[in-house]
Amino acid sequence: MIRVINDAQEKQRISRFILESLSEWFGIPEAREQYIRESGDEIVLASVEDDQPNGFLCLKETGKDTVELAVMGVLKECHRKGIGRELFEHAKQIAVEKGYSFLQVKTVQMGRYEEYDNTNRFYLSLGFKEFEVLPTLWDEWNPCQIYVMALR
Repeated sequence: MIRVINDAQEKQRISRFILESLSEWFGIPEAREQYIRESGDEIVLASVEDDQPNGFLCLKETGKDTVELAVMGVLKECHRKGIGRELFEHAKQIAVEKGYSFLQVKTVQMGRYEEYDNTNRFYLSLGFKEFEVLPTLWDEWNPCQIYVMALR
């Protein structure tokens, strides 16, 4: 079941639980803590089964017309079960209802790490399109790939 989480502490608890279990993607402690901290102020959706979160997604406004899928995670044992896609579809509907024109997501450029190649393929399968690569936004080993999607 997908739920919108409204309590800031609950948002941070869920994001911490999921992100700390995904060290292949969120292994830089400072970056992980920033995602957790910021989630308290953003739109957070959680996938919950038997009262336990198994995935979450955080939306963050980046401009008057654009919202970013700022961070998303699904427990590894729940990958390839449609949870990420279900979270995304709910988040996309919220973005449309709130009147945003574009949805963006940032990840590591394809061809750098297998885990992120899978992430890239997932975003492309959702309908995102390649927008731009920022080679040094994060650092030279992790070029930032930006994907975008029109909502209208």
